[in-house]
Amino acid sequence: MANQEDLFKNIISHAKEYGFIFPSSEIYDGLSAVYDYGQNGAELKKNIREFWWRSMVQMNENIVGIDAAIFMHPTTWKASGHVDAFNDPLIDNKDSKKRYRADVLIEDAAAKLEDKIKKEVEKAAKRFENFDEAMFRSTNGRVVEYQKKIDEINTRFKTAMENNDMAEMKQIIVDLEIVCPISGTRNWTDVRQFNLMFGTQVGSVAEDSSTIYLRPETAQGIFVNFLNVQKTGRMKIPFGIAQTGKAFRNEIVARQFIFRMREFEQMEMQFFVRPGTQKEWYEQWKAARMNWHRAMGFDASKYRFHDHVKLAHYADAACDIEFEFPFGFKELEGIHSRTDFDLANHEKFSGKKLQYFDPELNQNYVPYVVETSIGLDRMFLAIMSTAYTEEKLDDGSGRVVLNLPAFLAPIKAAVLPLLNKDGLPEKAKEVIDLLKYDHIITSEEKDTIGKRYRRQDAIGTPYCITVDHQTLEDNTVTIRERDTMKQERVSIDRLPEIIDARVSMKHVLKKLA
Repeated sequence: MANQEDLFKNIISHAKEYGFIFPSSEIYDGLSAVYDYGQNGAELKKNIREFWWRSMVQMNENIVGIDAAIFMHPTTWKASGHVDAFNDPLIDNKDSKKRYRADVLIEDAAAKLEDKIKKEVEKAAKRFENFDEAMFRSTNGRVVEYQKKIDEINTRFKTAMENNDMAEMKQIIVDLEIVCPISGTRNWTDVRQFNLMFGTQVGSVAEDSSTIYLRPETAQGIFVNFLNVQKTGRMKIPFGIAQTGKAFRNEIVARQFIFRMREFEQMEMQFFVRPGTQKEWYEQWKAARMNWHRAMGFDASKYRFHDHVKLAHYADAACDIEFEFPFGFKELEGIHSRTDFDLANHEKFSGKKLQYFDPELNQNYVPYVVETSIGLDRMFLAIMSTAYTEEKLDDGSGRVVLNLPAFLAPIKAAVLPLLNKDGLPEKAKEVIDLLKYDHIITSEEKDTIGKRYRRQDAIGTPYCITVDHQTLEDNTVTIRERDTMKQERVSIDRLPEIIDARVSMKHVLKKLA
């Protein structure tokens, strides 16, 4: 765990040092849980967003995209349930003065028991040939006891959340003997609910202003535009509406760098289906979204599905795609079968019909919805934390390299004149001009060529193109590949074709088609 904590600290430090992420308003000592994306971070974030958008909208004829406003009529949030139900159950430790989400403390306790079961299973599997895991789980005393405790925790937790029973929530924490990670004590306050929405005023004079909210999610902008999109786009069910954009939550317990922030960006798609078919589409979108994540080439063991114990008020099925961050498996994306809750409630509160006429059934109905919702900032952190690698080389030296998927890298190639004289910088400029219309290209002239390679490795640049004296003679350059550090000599005329073939997003999108 200590090594993982050190790794996470190194990633945070690396993100700042190489222009990916800065603390917001840092010259004023920063603002808690708010971050700015630097020059390389903005490019990486844009590329992740584009990969999602192109795979979701461009590659699906029945999905279109919108860009709804951040400010919405306040009744929107009453209809969606956010005014009454968008809360986090929080608990304080009296000794450390630290505040925690009570549900996370309980879920982490259950996860520790799951890990114990996993270790017992792994030990037994090594000892016995033809190992029957199901039989072992049902007969091994320790495993049965652990599972019994997990089931009890889940049942009590689900009931407490459904009944909004904060006293029972605290009692579960007491019964599980959960201690504060900082103080090591069990000196807890009562559990209280905190609404997470930011309120503000619209109007020129305070007395005449109306309270509205910064949106806590992008989904509602899609729902209130359902008919606008369906009619103007002549969309036929099943169809989807996608959107990316900022959302805002007054996170009381904001932590773990950009994993949980007060201002963040979502990438959401609401897929409208015929009632009764939602479970089938739910399973299809679960598979599709996992395929999207794995298309980036990271180890499949870093991803797993986690079914929700407690379903949200709008859902009849829900799961998360969890990713193994340096601080453990955490939610990266949610897939939810939202039933007709949102459209039906907006019908009720607005007095407007939000129905679809199905020509095959010759009837009107309120569609059901399957949602995919991913945090762009969390996706950024998942990619950074997986790509960050500290390597020992054969010559005894070391390097830090970001093994980013080439199509996501902020800079696709760096053009490096071997010397800052003899016409080499001018020739390098010609190479940049040849490539810059299709890709983000940079140039570096300072320091030795080895140091410049190391800097580009740390940024995640897939290819370095070195311009030397031979270039002036035969119009060839050396291409160095980031991950293998192998080099090859090629003609400058071939560079557009070579770079495009190696960093283009379309090759990854074809795998998802």
